[in-house]
Amino acid sequence: MNFEQNFENQTFDEERALYGIKNALVKNCSFDGPADGESALKEASDFEVKDCYMNLRYPFWHVTNAKISGSELTENCRAALWYDKNVEIDSCKLNGIKALRECEGITLKNSSVSSPEFIWKCKNLLVENVEINESEYPFFEVENAKITNLKMKGKYSFQYDKNIEICDSDLDTKDAFWHTKNVTVRNSTVKSEYLGWYSENLTLINCRIIGTQPFCYCKNLVLENCTMEGCDLAFERSSVQADVKGKIDSVKNLFSGSVTADEIGDIIMEENIIDRAKSKIICRKRQRS
Repeated sequence: MNFEQNFENQTFDEERALYGIKNALVKNCSFDGPADGESALKEASDFEVKDCYMNLRYPFWHVTNAKISGSELTENCRAALWYDKNVEIDSCKLNGIKALRECEGITLKNSSVSSPEFIWKCKNLLVENVEINESEYPFFEVENAKITNLKMKGKYSFQYDKNIEICDSDLDTKDAFWHTKNVTVRNSTVKSEYLGWYSENLTLINCRIIGTQPFCYCKNLVLENCTMEGCDLAFERSSVQADVKGKIDSVKNLFSGSVTADEIGDIIMEENIIDRAKSKIICRKRQRS
């Protein structure tokens, strides 16, 4: 692509160094230095940042139609992308807290992330081949996202999300998918204590599920061809259609629907709380309901 402006092999440390640039290439540049300036590319549009080093705060606020590739955003580069539209991030390191917020039309791929409060209140996301380390509250209040090959370790992920598809991923994250609506997870490993509480229309297909007290207070939960490990006190007060391979450690106070597994360790149904006529629990190896 031919750009009208080119900034190459330069260092910028002043406030709003490239404020409002348009139709520009920024390549092999460093945003760092004693002036410690903020908001380097605020209000910029139709530009590409390539192979750059970002060590200052708030560089990409209110930007439109941008590509950021091969670049490092350090832990000092906090709140890097806010209020942006149509941004592609490829082969980058995002290490500052609160890296994306209230953005729309974001593609994030082939990148590594170490950012607490990562991706909040964003819409229309495509995430591919990304690793997230030690993040807290990632993907908070996100709407409309497709996520493939995500490897994540963190806490309190995907809370209050809507319309999310996740596949071929490895999620190690406490308290995931709370209060979500219309989320589907396929062909993935999900390790999480207290998984999916208060969710609506949460579906897991061909997944390995690990962790205590999953899927409580859910509406219209569906599990298809999944395994469950260390999953005790599952499904309390939930409406469920679940077909599980192997063993469930225990099921407690299933509200309605059906749970089928090869084996279930304990079935706890408190008669003063649950109407057993509304639900069915089936063990394939020894019939019990």
